[in-house]
Amino acid sequence: MRWFSILSQESYKLHHYFKPFSYSKKLVLTALLSTLAAILQSSGNFLPGIGYLISPFATAPILICTMISITFGIQSYVLTYFLLTLIQPGESFAFPFTTGILGLGMGIAFLILKRRIEIIVVTSLLLLGGICFLLYIVHFPILGPIVSTSLSSKLIGFIYIFSFIYSWIWVELSRVIFKKCYQVMGTK
Repeated sequence: MRWFSILSQESYKLHHYFKPFSYSKKLVLTALLSTLAAILQSSGNFLPGIGYLISPFATAPILICTMISITFGIQSYVLTYFLLTLIQPGESFAFPFTTGILGLGMGIAFLILKRRIEIIVVTSLLLLGGICFLLYIVHFPILGPIVSTSLSSKLIGFIYIFSFIYSWIWVELSRVIFKKCYQVMGTK
């Protein structure tokens, strides 16, 4: 069954590739990837229209930093948040609960969990929690003005279905990213 297959091979290869890097090298790579994540996240405001299609890719740099190590993933998550508060304060409100938590959670899930379904369920629950926190606790219309900020179990169900599909797409996309990163780095 495809849903229960083990996915750890690509992520472990990438994780072990970064292990011998010096602390300074890892820190510089984390800073560069955090800057890229901040630029991608804020592209929705800098490039109206097409920028909103680019913005979700801010998950990838956080994910790659988490593949270096969980500590560097957390550092990248925090650094990207601080960069966003400087260049695009509006985006710094949504990032920690959506694309940021998805990248960090998926990276940790790839390192700890093994099966595709486990990774997808954990990351979709993190994304659901982030979206629901913004919608129902903070009353921030993260899904636009059409979606009500009043509690609705039907809406939570739809958000979870969206989160599950979105996480599934990112799990499959991240496997491709891992393979490409590994190829670019010159190892097989």
